[in-house]
Amino acid sequence: MEIILKKDVENLGLEFDTVNVKPGYARNFLIPQGFALLATPKNKATLEATLEARKEEEAKLISAANAVVDQLKKTTISIPAKVGSGDKLFGSINNADLSAALAKAGVEVDKKYIKIPGNTIKRTGKVTSVIRLHRNVEYNFEFDVVSDAPVVAPAPKKEEAKTTEEEA
Repeated sequence: MEIILKKDVENLGLEFDTVNVKPGYARNFLIPQGFALLATPKNKATLEATLEARKEEEAKLISAANAVVDQLKKTTISIPAKVGSGDKLFGSINNADLSAALAKAGVEVDKKYIKIPGNTIKRTGKVTSVIRLHRNVEYNFEFDVVSDAPVVAPAPKKEEAKTTEEEA
């Protein structure tokens, strides 16, 4: 069922987006809560008229979103996490953790604009998330999930230790 969003809905879309959802979700939740309208030809025409009237405001929003994307391009993030055997994490990393890490780096991005594939990260390594700041502005942001354990130097072998004692 095709609907037009009247408000930002997390994990679905932003205001004025036209999206397809299951009929029950639209009829039982989105429309009664005032989050959406049916995408009838009349409502689509009204949407186009609204977007045309808001063209200047939309241009400002797009330029602000592009400014944030420029900041993101200059930013590299490594999120430390507790790691068990291999590369498996204790717990997981989600969009709120990435939003907090970006805030520490000086880039403010609300967690509702961040999409992580599978919604959570459970292994270390490079991850790509999609940051959607506006319906026309998306950016694929790469970051690393690393172990927070300090790197341990390998212990010297016992044979080497004996030779140094004999020399002394």
